[in-house]
Amino acid sequence: MKVKVSKWGNSLGVRLPKAAAEAAGLSEGSEVDVVVEGRELRLKPAAPVGYTRYRLADLVAEAKRLGPENEPPTVDWGPDRGEEILPEDEYSRGEITFEDLTRHDASRKR
Repeated sequence: MKVKVSKWGNSLGVRLPKAAAEAAGLSEGSEVDVVVEGRELRLKPAAPVGYTRYRLADLVAEAKRLGPENEPPTVDWGPDRGEEILPEDEYSRGEITFEDLTRHDASRKR
């Protein structure tokens, strides 16, 4: 999609077509990062300040990359009390491991 560069004060600006802005999830006031590589200019939505947003697929891939030896230790918080009681599952009972979960083989018993 071709757009025209225009003078905007002492800077230059590009008007984004509505369809392109909507496809990128941008609206008026959105912040973007400008990335320049050689003669290529790229705009991408700026990451929110204060926290990083992760996708579940990325977290699972990172867990697989790190392997089961980097699994955090289990913490004994004591007995359940009140409304935080959670149902037991294979992992909490120690019947499967973190590795089993990341291999999508959670039904395999030890």
